[in-house]
Amino acid sequence: MSDETVRELALARAREPERIAEAAAARRRPEVALGEGRTLVVAADHSARGMVGTGRHPGAMADRGDLLERLCLALSRPGVTGVLGSPDILEDLLLLGALDGMSVFGSMNRGGIKGARWEIDDRFTAYDAATLEAMGFEGGKMLVRFDLDDPATATTVEACARAIGELARRRLIAMVEPFMARTVDGRVTHELTTDAAVKASMIAAGLGPTSAYTWLKVPVVDDMERVAAATAQPTLLLGGEVAEDQDATFERWRSALALPNVFGLVVGRSLLYPPGDDVTAAVDAAAGLFPDPAPAS
Repeated sequence: MSDETVRELALARAREPERIAEAAAARRRPEVALGEGRTLVVAADHSARGMVGTGRHPGAMADRGDLLERLCLALSRPGVTGVLGSPDILEDLLLLGALDGMSVFGSMNRGGIKGARWEIDDRFTAYDAATLEAMGFEGGKMLVRFDLDDPATATTVEACARAIGELARRRLIAMVEPFMARTVDGRVTHELTTDAAVKASMIAAGLGPTSAYTWLKVPVVDDMERVAAATAQPTLLLGGEVAEDQDATFERWRSALALPNVFGLVVGRSLLYPPGDDVTAAVDAAAGLFPDPAPAS
């Protein structure tokens, strides 16, 4: 993305910040927030937690112009249905006119900054339900990590349950990303086993005063049949870290997408910063993983 375009974004924010709300009001919304069976959402909320590295590139996401260029390219590809981001990124995309027809999900709790001593206490420091409604977005996403040895987990769990209720009252989707977690040497690590993913999904499905608008966003682990079977919630697959063997990762996604309540993918770094750095090829390959729709009866 050119320096001129980046400057135009900065000038709009400095001189005409009201243009952001105007662009949100004018955005053409999709017919459905999340479709059954062919949902492909591009994730871009990592930087708000201080995460700037991707795979072998520790500072890849630190260049906002480059990130926005990759996002605009990804969102322009056939089969991409939505985007997930923090307020700063989604507002840049609104100003760039890149969100027409997309399902837009705002990231809500970004306060558990990566590497912080309080990381497990993941405060809601970004979107709230009222703002998501005012912006005309389709829902909000929250991360909840269950560290059974850290009492601070309770604060995040309670906050997520409250946010699920606030979204549901507005008929907005709550995209909940659950993990069982441990803190080892001051660092939060996710337990990426089948049993852990099953337990985390079951707990997350029961959060809040209603689960009517709750969707789960889960990691791809061994035996995804058990993970998907743990709830009746609509489920999306989490892309996770950039993998060296992208073909193998895609095959795991393809297999999991065939499960009855798995409706799609939410992928960020794996598509925006893929091995070989070909965003178009990576996004198109991901869009081609979905099973063919069943014929009408």
